[in-house]
Amino acid sequence: MSTARHRILDALEQVLIADGPALATIEHVAATAGVSKGGLLYHFGSKEALYEGLLARLTDAAEQVRVGTDARAAVGEYLRQSTVADDAYSITMLAALRLVGAPEVDVPAALANASDQWFAPVGALIADPVTARLVQLVGDGLYLNALVAGSASEHDPAVVDRLLGSLEQEPAGDRREP
Repeated sequence: MSTARHRILDALEQVLIADGPALATIEHVAATAGVSKGGLLYHFGSKEALYEGLLARLTDAAEQVRVGTDARAAVGEYLRQSTVADDAYSITMLAALRLVGAPEVDVPAALANASDQWFAPVGALIADPVTARLVQLVGDGLYLNALVAGSASEHDPAVVDRLLGSLEQEPAGDRREP
């Protein structure tokens, strides 16, 4: 992705988080990015395309997750990362959440897709599909709490430890297909 496209998406995130979608006009985002309206439209042909670019950025980041082959270690890292909400992915997530209800894009589908992409490599290592879903939902809840509260709860390490302990009691069997 070009530097100008990155700057434009960074500016969109900044405007959405600070001012909300009503002020995320092509003109305002272009000015914030330091490009002309025409420059923005060269990279993103419409407001819808701009929003789609933001949601694609979220999915692209989620697809970068890599884990080893040990289920317990992968789940532990996934849950610990779920308590962190001060990285570039979280900024994009906050901006995307501000777009919920925007008629130009299907934000709930994009958020669900990003969550599924983020969890897929971890979930593939968990034998029981119900346990896998439980881990994903706990991770989503930890992350949303950290995102909204600005930090993890003092109880989050105990939640992670409890869930990891339950994995040790998981029934033996073939691993889920990715």
